[in-house]
Amino acid sequence: MYQEYVWKKYEDKDVKAMHDFNEAYKTFITKGKTERLCVKEAIKLCKAAGFKNLVNLTSLKAGDKVYAVNKNKNIAAFVIGDEPLTNGLAILGAHIDSPRLDLKQNPLYENNTLVYLDTHYYGGIVKYQWVTRPLALYGVVVKKDGKVIDIQIGEDENDPIVGITDLLPHLAAEKMQKTANKVIEGEALDLLIGSLPLKDTEKDASKATILKLLKDKYDIDEEDFVSAEIEVVPAGSARDYGLDRSMVAGYGHDDRVCAYTSLKALLDTPKTKRTTCAVLVDKEEIGSVGATGASSVWFENTIADLINLTTDYSDLKLKKALTNSVMLSSDVSAGFDPLYPAVMESRNAAYLGKGICFNKYTGSRGKSGCNDAQPEFIAHLRKIMDEDKINYQTSELGRVDQGGGGTIAYILAKYNMNVIDAGIAVLSMHAPMEIVSKADVYEAYLAYKTFLAKA
Repeated sequence: MYQEYVWKKYEDKDVKAMHDFNEAYKTFITKGKTERLCVKEAIKLCKAAGFKNLVNLTSLKAGDKVYAVNKNKNIAAFVIGDEPLTNGLAILGAHIDSPRLDLKQNPLYENNTLVYLDTHYYGGIVKYQWVTRPLALYGVVVKKDGKVIDIQIGEDENDPIVGITDLLPHLAAEKMQKTANKVIEGEALDLLIGSLPLKDTEKDASKATILKLLKDKYDIDEEDFVSAEIEVVPAGSARDYGLDRSMVAGYGHDDRVCAYTSLKALLDTPKTKRTTCAVLVDKEEIGSVGATGASSVWFENTIADLINLTTDYSDLKLKKALTNSVMLSSDVSAGFDPLYPAVMESRNAAYLGKGICFNKYTGSRGKSGCNDAQPEFIAHLRKIMDEDKINYQTSELGRVDQGGGGTIAYILAKYNMNVIDAGIAVLSMHAPMEIVSKADVYEAYLAYKTFLAKA
């Protein structure tokens, strides 16, 4: 099934299953506009499938289904297998953060009666793609007394939206001479959120209106922005793309498309010999750093908890469990775009509609920063994918010396486990609207199930 278009093998029943699966996926990414919301949706799916929170358990046995959450931004789900954990796990790992704008700690200001929120962009964005489009605010504000206030503004059709203005073309002659990375400056990505002055207020009257609205509706004071985490994301739902409805357009396919398919594969795979796992992490877009990124010891500690609940714990058992594990780093690939062929090498590009994509290595310029997968591991993956008639392809992230990127693969590989990147081809990656093939989404789900069952 290598390098074949998925549509060639699908019968009517397969097409229906594909569309049904993608309807559920569209709901997931529409509701999961932030890491916290993705975890919230993932917990719902886990509970519906009979999974229990690991913190409430005192022992584990084969067949048990559990999940663990870290700081509301990570989740790992496990099905305990027949073999001891020291034999290793079959792991699907994806990230649930996506490029966006974040509010600064002191974001609110007024200029000529217009009220703005100052932002700092997160991850690799093309800044000019974020202006003059409907944007929404999502996140939490934490008061000094510990009260957590959820923020969601701009998604409901009855909500107001916010956005970033741009210069009219009539006056943009000088601006149009700038290079693309300078035509919109990072400090110019400020959200226009209001303009109505508060009556009987002399100074910053429009800002006073916004503060009154925030106080009346959310009990938020200006100083509370210091302990807030509010993300600016595109407003609107994920939708079918193309007149034939063969694709899905939405915000955050990178990497929530792999997160959803990985989690669903785990939830839908019965107990196997190995313990199976789907882990969803944060901060990949900025280097997998911090307490909720893949570099955190949280996942390692969670495996230690599993060992402790199944047998007598030791550090040696933990090391053996990690070393003997195998993992698919479930992350997206850059899809070949016929409008921009020069950046790709056609024989080693990922194409929409050809199924899951394996990247032996990512990195940039001389494979810098990559995990270069072992050929023995790849051979095993080829075997099990062919056995289950899974369509797959292989690719690199663009031409040599063109650029590049990375995933969480190298981080888990430090435990000496076999890891390879395996995900879905995306058009317009990192844009506010990304595009994937429905066939690839469904085929990736099937591929992840095969991996969990036969790894």
